[in-house]
Amino acid sequence: MSLDGFSMSPLALELNRQLAGGRIDKIFQPNKNTIMIWIRQPGETFRLNITINAAQPYLNLSSQSMENPAAPPVFCMVLRKHLEDGRIAGIAQHTLDRIIFITVDTRGPQGAIISKTLVVELMGKHSNVILVQNDTIIDAIRRIGQETSRVRQVSPGRRFCLPPGQNKVNIMQLSSGAFAEKVKASQTGQLAKAIVNTGQGIGPLTARELAWRAGLPAGIAVETLTPADVLSLAEAVDSIVTPLQQGLILPTVVTGPDNRLLAIAAFRLEHLAQYSSTEFATMSAALEFAGKLALKYTPPEKDALTKLVATELTKLEKKLTAISEELAEAAKADKYRKLGDILMANLYSRPGDTLDEITLNDLYSSQPDQTTVTIVLDPSISLLENARRYYTKYHKLKRAQTSLEEQISRTRQELQYLASVEIALENADRSAEVADIRSELTAAGYISKSPKRRSAIRPSRPLKLTAPDGTEILIGKNNYQNDEITFKQAQLDDIWLHTKDFPGSHVILRTGRQHPSADTLALGAQLAAYFSKARTSANAPVDYTKRRNVKKPSGAKPGFVIYSAQKTLYVTPDEAYIEQLLQQEKSGN
Repeated sequence: MSLDGFSMSPLALELNRQLAGGRIDKIFQPNKNTIMIWIRQPGETFRLNITINAAQPYLNLSSQSMENPAAPPVFCMVLRKHLEDGRIAGIAQHTLDRIIFITVDTRGPQGAIISKTLVVELMGKHSNVILVQNDTIIDAIRRIGQETSRVRQVSPGRRFCLPPGQNKVNIMQLSSGAFAEKVKASQTGQLAKAIVNTGQGIGPLTARELAWRAGLPAGIAVETLTPADVLSLAEAVDSIVTPLQQGLILPTVVTGPDNRLLAIAAFRLEHLAQYSSTEFATMSAALEFAGKLALKYTPPEKDALTKLVATELTKLEKKLTAISEELAEAAKADKYRKLGDILMANLYSRPGDTLDEITLNDLYSSQPDQTTVTIVLDPSISLLENARRYYTKYHKLKRAQTSLEEQISRTRQELQYLASVEIALENADRSAEVADIRSELTAAGYISKSPKRRSAIRPSRPLKLTAPDGTEILIGKNNYQNDEITFKQAQLDDIWLHTKDFPGSHVILRTGRQHPSADTLALGAQLAAYFSKARTSANAPVDYTKRRNVKKPSGAKPGFVIYSAQKTLYVTPDEAYIEQLLQQEKSGN
């Protein structure tokens, strides 16, 4: 559960108020996702915590100590070199984006002031910490090459550029009435989505709160809004924006019945009033509390299985690289056949040559300026035997090429399968679900069958939710459950959903022969994205089709299917709303 840009604005002001002018004393990197900076102010030392975990990235002043590795990571050493003993010149948010600039002044060799900026980007799986000087990147905690992103590369020496903008308006710099009118004019569809698409830094949580305070359904179509509805929306915007502009914030963390983190914001969340809310004096305190809640209960054996799957994935990735290199070599097979042909064509013109190499007319050249080719020979044998060697190498590589292509296909399928197990482990929060995954890995040969009798755990059951319109939704949280809901529980005319190009859960909308409403279809797509590797993605692609178009190939591993006649929706999972649905289901509401 991450903080949106709107609620991040008072956090930036809070950090600037407390840290500006302070001296950077120590810098640590306890793990790959966390930077801890100790900052001295007169009579007090603050610990600035920067966490870029994809599920919950945040920045706050922390009271916690963390164990540090014996040898600091490279990025930590870069930060120490450039920032230690520097003074915090200022901390500011970039518009209402989830980007914080920490400007640090350091002394140069002749005592001149040199300004450097630590750019903290808190954007789900795209979160990063980048050290910049004069618009040039010194280094980043996550380097991003062209193979990862063609839009924006982040690596030492490159020019720093901000993530692509989205052409939204700043709700803090626009009258509430003008903002409400822009939402109405957006023609985006549902109200909450229109609010998100109109305002900078407004996430689904804030959008739902605005709809609630306006007395409007979050899913109402914006084109149906009346002038009175637009006025109500403007008043709702005022009720949240005005206090923030006046510095009157109310940092709030909302938890469910099992003390699970549901939401965090800089204001009271009235649309979640049925849940427990805790209010804090500062945003930092709220974020620290939320960070502790995010460390959920982990069922026994989950960590061990997660480590096992990660190890197997690493092995397979190395294997795929090695096989791909062999295949690239095998792809040269035809070259050796051609060399053999050229030697055979010259046997009688140069029968007695025993050379290390020979230059002959190239029978296959299509270039006027490249009419000859030099061929490496074994001088201890004749031209005929050299030709035969090239033919032998050709046939060997051709056979290998077919075998290697098959190995690559199998390895990719295995990688895809283990990626689905990995996401199932991430989603598993019950011992029965972990036991299912262990059984699956044992059946697949990744774990040896133990002769020791294990204590019986009842098989886990797929997740069942009810959409606001009453449609039953089934979610498979592991591959066994995916097969169960898709091939045993779903009817042929039910709607089946799954993220496109991401491992994740199968989702079934029990609609029978009825077409689902747009809201229910969108909810199903959000659930498919939420229970997948695309959970923290914006505009995650989700395919949907009728269950009758989903097939399981003979001999396929659990959870693997092929499907046709699909359409694709693009959704951004609303984590707070989905967590709210999950909590309602658990509590029987």
